[in-house]
Amino acid sequence: MDTLIRNAKIIDGSGKPAYIGDVGIDGGKLVLSELPETADRIIDAKGQVLSPGFVDCHSHGDSVLGEDFGDLCKLNQGVTTDVAGNCGSSVAPNDGPFRDKRPDKTWKTWSSYADDVDRIPMAKNTMLFIGANTLRTEVMGYTDREPTGKELEQMKSLIKDAMEHGARGLSTGLVYLPGMYSTTEEVVELVKVIAPYGGMYSTHMRNESFDLVKSVKEAVYIGETAGVDVNISHFKVLGRSNWGTVHEAIEVIEDARARGIRVTVDQYPYDHTMTQLYPAIPPWHFTEGVQKLIERLPDPALQAEIRREMNDPATDYENVYLNAGGWSGVLICSAPETPQYAGMYVDEIAEKEGKDPFDVFIDLLIRNKGAVPTCYHSIGDADIDEIIRLPYAMAGSDGIVRSRYGYCHPRGWGFMTRAITRFVKERKVLSLEELVHRNTGLASEVFGLRNKGLIREGYDADLVLFDYDHLEDRADFKNPTALAGGISLVMVGGAAVYENGALTGSTPGKLIRYR
Repeated sequence: MDTLIRNAKIIDGSGKPAYIGDVGIDGGKLVLSELPETADRIIDAKGQVLSPGFVDCHSHGDSVLGEDFGDLCKLNQGVTTDVAGNCGSSVAPNDGPFRDKRPDKTWKTWSSYADDVDRIPMAKNTMLFIGANTLRTEVMGYTDREPTGKELEQMKSLIKDAMEHGARGLSTGLVYLPGMYSTTEEVVELVKVIAPYGGMYSTHMRNESFDLVKSVKEAVYIGETAGVDVNISHFKVLGRSNWGTVHEAIEVIEDARARGIRVTVDQYPYDHTMTQLYPAIPPWHFTEGVQKLIERLPDPALQAEIRREMNDPATDYENVYLNAGGWSGVLICSAPETPQYAGMYVDEIAEKEGKDPFDVFIDLLIRNKGAVPTCYHSIGDADIDEIIRLPYAMAGSDGIVRSRYGYCHPRGWGFMTRAITRFVKERKVLSLEELVHRNTGLASEVFGLRNKGLIREGYDADLVLFDYDHLEDRADFKNPTALAGGISLVMVGGAAVYENGALTGSTPGKLIRYR
C-alpha cells in the first residue's frame, strides 16, 4: 500500500452525507476495503475533510501548460483537473495565413498539438476543447461574412481531426472576434461534426445582458439541432438594469432539459467579469482585427464616434462599459506599457491624471497596443446565488493566469475556495457535500472524466485534503494571486503534488483524451 489516509471526514463526491473513514491508495488507485494496518505513508487526517480533487469546469489554462504557476494557481485551491480551450479559443490550430502574430510554435492541426501536450510535464490533468473562433481565424481571418462552402469544409475537417484525437467538443465565443460574425446556422453546421463522437458544445453566448434569454435560446437550439449536450459558460446576467432576468433564462434551460436536451452551466462566484478593455468598443470597428483598429484610434473623428456609441444605451451591442455602471466599474488588471495603473479603476486613473476617463481609456489602448486585461463590475449577488442553486450548475474559474505575481482576476487563483467560502460558509446556499459534488462527481459525469470525481474503489486517486474551519479564499482584487488557506494536501494519481503551501515537483498530470 502506497498511502493510507486515516480518520478523515470523507465527502465522496456523490452528494451523500460525509462520514468518518479511512482511504488507501495503491498504484494510483483508491482502495476502500480490506485496508492494511501499515503503508509507505500514513496520514492522520483527523479533523480534516477528504474529497475527490476538484474540476475547473471552465479554464483557459491551456495557454500556460507546463508552467509551474499554471499548476500552482489551480492546485492551491484543490483543483486536479482543468477543462480548457473555452470561449471559442484554443491554442491550436494556429498556422493559418491570417494570424496577426506567429507564436514561437505553430500547429497545423489540433491533433499535432495534443501529441506535444502529451509530452509536457504537468502536475494536474487537462481536458481540452477546440475553439470555433480559433478555427474561423485560421481559415477566414477576421472577415465579417459567412464562410464559403470550401471554408466551411476546412473548419469541419479540423474539428473532425480534433474529435478523433480526444477533444471534448467545440467551444464558441460569440461575443468575441471573429465568432461574433458567425451565424447560428454556421455554428450548427460545425457542431454537427462533434455529434458522432459524443462531443459537447460549450458556449460563451452571444449576449449575457439585455439579450440573455435570446442567447440561451440560441445555445439550446444549436445543441438540439446538432444533437449534442450543451454547457453554457460562466452563466450570468450583466448590467444592473438586467439583473433578475436570469429567471426567464433558467426557464428556457429547464424547458430544454424537460425535452431531454442535456444543458448544464458553469459559474464563477464573483461580481466582476474579466476580459480585455477593447470589447468596450462596438464590434463593427474590428472587421480588420484589433491591431488595425488600435492603429486608427488616434483619429479624433473616430474617437468621437466611438464615444457617442458607447454612451448611447440604444447602440446595438453588449456594452460592457455601461453594464459596469460606467468608468467607476472598469478595473484595469494589467497594462504592460503602463503598469502603474494595474489594480485601478479608470475613473481613479482619470482623477489622478486630471484627464477625462474616456481619454484615459483611449490612451490605455493605444499605449498598450490593445493588450489591457480588464475586470468589469457588472454582476448582481442575488443572481449569483440563484444560479448556483441549480442542480446542474458547477463552478469554473474562467481564469487567465500569465505569471506567478502578475495582476489578474482573483478567480484564477481562488474560484473554488471562494465558492466554498461564499456559498457554504457565508451565505449557506448549499451544503458542503452538495457543493463538492458539483465540482467532482457531477463535473466528472458531465465532461466524461472516467474514474474520477468520486471516492470509490478503483477510481483514480485524485484527492484534496483540507481544513474546512480554516479554509479561506485569500485571492482578491488587491492581491489576486494569494494562495488559499486551509488546503493541506492535493494528490493526482496518488502522487502528492501540493503540500505545505507549495508544489512538490511531482508531475503525474496527463492530457485526458475524451473517448
